[in-house]
Amino acid sequence: MSRPASSKPKAGLVLLSGESSRHPGRVWLVGAGPGDPDLLTVKALRILGTADVVVHDGLVPDEILALAPPGAQQISVAKRKSRHTYAQDEINALLVAFARQGLTVVRLKGGDPFIFGRGGEELEACRAAGVECQVIPGVTAALAASASAGAPLTHRTSAQAVTFVTGHAARDEDPDLDWTGLARTNHTVVIYMGLSAAPKIAGRLLEAGRAPATPALIVVDASRSSECRIMTTLGRLAEAAEGLSGPALLMVGEAMALARSGDVARAPALSETLAGVRA
Repeated sequence: MSRPASSKPKAGLVLLSGESSRHPGRVWLVGAGPGDPDLLTVKALRILGTADVVVHDGLVPDEILALAPPGAQQISVAKRKSRHTYAQDEINALLVAFARQGLTVVRLKGGDPFIFGRGGEELEACRAAGVECQVIPGVTAALAASASAGAPLTHRTSAQAVTFVTGHAARDEDPDLDWTGLARTNHTVVIYMGLSAAPKIAGRLLEAGRAPATPALIVVDASRSSECRIMTTLGRLAEAAEGLSGPALLMVGEAMALARSGDVARAPALSETLAGVRA
């Protein structure tokens, strides 16, 4: 059961009179992408530039936060394993309260708001409160990791399907995942937040019949300068994940055999691109 939102604002938070503005505000759920500022969408960049308040995940890098207006209030609602700055119901309440003050609220979320980002819960909370809420999709980490590694998530001959799952579910005693379906050949399985659950995930896929030699790829910090790729197999996935930390994806499937090692290719920095456009 989720605990009720706190009635007391956090220290340093500029809020909340409890009064509604005559001019209602709006909440934007904006996908910030996997970390590389170049992967922001044009619309995300434009809306971020209109923000009065930016409520952001801990994984959103400073380079993206710097694109908000100088006067915009920035509030980190970082979530780390077993350590949350704000509970989800408190985040929901923040978004609603700021919008009711007539402010433009950008809820800046890593990746895409609707891929394991709790964007659906925040959208529901805004709708229930009568607050206008719009969604701007973002590049989810699996797409960035696949592109930089040169390992397609789908492929005509080796991956006719792709499934995204969360490793958090795999830590449950009886996770509600279709392991038999996930174990089919020519099927890419992408596990978000799965490092600590890698032994259990690999074990369940093997038990369901997926071959130990199935290619697998671990990508840490997808799209960032610190990106790290480890190519392995399903049978050795748990061993390869041991000791790793940070935001990571586990990618299992025949198409992962196309992954390449090496440096991540970099386009010109976003600040340089914007400077050229504005010149």
